[in-house]
Amino acid sequence: MSRELRTERTVCRNRRARRDYDIQDTFEAGMVLVGTEVKSLRQGKADIKDSYATYRDGEIFLIGFHIAPYEKANHFNHEPRRDRKLLLEKRVIGKLGVRIKERGYTLVPLEVYFKNGWAKVLVGLARGKRQYDHRQEIRARDEKRARDEHEG
Repeated sequence: MSRELRTERTVCRNRRARRDYDIQDTFEAGMVLVGTEVKSLRQGKADIKDSYATYRDGEIFLIGFHIAPYEKANHFNHEPRRDRKLLLEKRVIGKLGVRIKERGYTLVPLEVYFKNGWAKVLVGLARGKRQYDHRQEIRARDEKRARDEHEG
């Protein structure tokens, strides 16, 4: 297989994350999943809207990530909102653990996708935006729109 055949297919995206948080840095992580979770993800039945990642016992876990049960599985199905371990390099986990413990920082999942057949999650080290940050963003966007209309 040649290197040009690399494929990425987005399963779900957290649109509100970039609006509600100021993303400082992003990291690509693998996930520890069971077979029915992978099959359900391939069907696009997942939701990362209310999820976040946390540091626990030297590992990073994704909390609140909903993967719908796989219809064709019987009693071997998975728990939809179970905590899922993220796979990152040890030094990155240590770095993120320190940053998460700092006041105001959190790990927010931005996107879940398949890359070369492997399920990946893009997590962002983020700081929550305050109400005035939102207002400044809206004001800057309105000013840019007015400037573009005036020039054009």
